[in-house]
Amino acid sequence: MKPLSSKNDFPIICVGGSAGGLDAYTRLLKHLPADMGVAIVIVNHLRMVATLLHKILPQYTTMPVELITEKLDIQPNHVFIIPEKRDLHVLDGEFRLKPISKPRGWPDVITVFMRSLTENWDGRLIAVIVSGFDGDGAAALCGIQEVGGITIAQKPDTAVQPDMPESAIASGCIDFILSPEDIAKEIVRIAHAESETTK
Repeated sequence: MKPLSSKNDFPIICVGGSAGGLDAYTRLLKHLPADMGVAIVIVNHLRMVATLLHKILPQYTTMPVELITEKLDIQPNHVFIIPEKRDLHVLDGEFRLKPISKPRGWPDVITVFMRSLTENWDGRLIAVIVSGFDGDGAAALCGIQEVGGITIAQKPDTAVQPDMPESAIASGCIDFILSPEDIAKEIVRIAHAESETTK
């Protein structure tokens, strides 16, 4: 049992996507209550173009939606958005940003962030891979499971672009394959179970 005094003992949900991701993010957030006690981190592929997700997504959730800045505190009941041209890490309950390590070709920002979570986060981990090209995130899914986390892929026929969920499923390390609406239901179930164990 982890000490409750830890400032990073609540669950983090990493939602990774790219092309078609906006459709999945909005469908997911519309079905998530604002008081589950989890932090939601959306890791979207953007190499050069500035993200607008922190301006768009507040229409779909009452949780605060924040663009991540260096050393920003990770808080439950918030939605956090990765900025463009950055790799994302966690350390001491804060976000850390570094220059993108793979500036050409398909980025691996989702894999980088998930691996940082497995090393530096005490709370439960839930990794969700939604619509997008290529296979970012797939390489980190087995590691999420190894530390007791839960892995979810968007059901490919519900995704605008199924490449990324299909790569995740092909990793052999996916616990659930669900539509965005059913992913939300599963997250609610996990968050409720988690809150019961910490009472």
